Amino acid sequence: MTETNDQIQIDAVPAASDVPAAAEGQEQRRGGGRGGDAKGGERRGGGRGRDSRRGQERDSEWQERVVQIRRVSKTVKGGKKMSFRAIVVVGNERGQVGVGVGKAGDVIGAVRKGVADGKKHLVKVPLTRNSSIPTLSNGRDGAASVLIRPAAPGTGVIAGGSIRTVLELAGIKNVLAKRLGSKTPLNNARAAMQALEGLRTHKETAKERGISLEQIYS
Repeated sequence: MTETNDQIQIDAVPAASDVPAAAEGQEQRRGGGRGGDAKGGERRGGGRGRDSRRGQERDSEWQERVVQIRRVSKTVKGGKKMSFRAIVVVGNERGQVGVGVGKAGDVIGAVRKGVADGKKHLVKVPLTRNSSIPTLSNGRDGAASVLIRPAAPGTGVIAGGSIRTVLELAGIKNVLAKRLGSKTPLNNARAAMQALEGLRTHKETAKERGISLEQIYS
């Protein structure tokens, strides 16, 4: 019985040749309206697409490098709470660099928090034509002390540990650095940041002293 009813319904459907031309025109007009709405939706959505692309380009300018991931614990009531701590260096290799620390229950969350923290503590580094630093600088954090001095073109980045990561992401390509004191990666990275933050160009130094630029070089 079911098969018979289905067959009757199929036979009752008119063929495409039996549909009048006016009806086809109406369908085309209706379809055109819907198509226009769809195109309009695409146009309206184009602005959001451009904004998202700009955001992605902005994010692609920054590079992140994980210096250290450690499993740490916090003593709470009832036992110990385990988590992960990530030290991340963020930079655009064009004179901006930052060091961040993130803690979370998983590694991915800790790295994400470290990247966000690093972007909050960015330092602007003055670079010379040879991708070096203008003057010698010292930085200290805790028991760690870092000495950074400019180098001739072709020298490269002569540094180690977290200091090298900070200098490379800052865009410095010719520099000499020496770690003095503690070997802790976080303290060394922060000491390097302090040394870079204290850098001044010769023009800025002359302006602060109230003398001419020629007197600086003489």
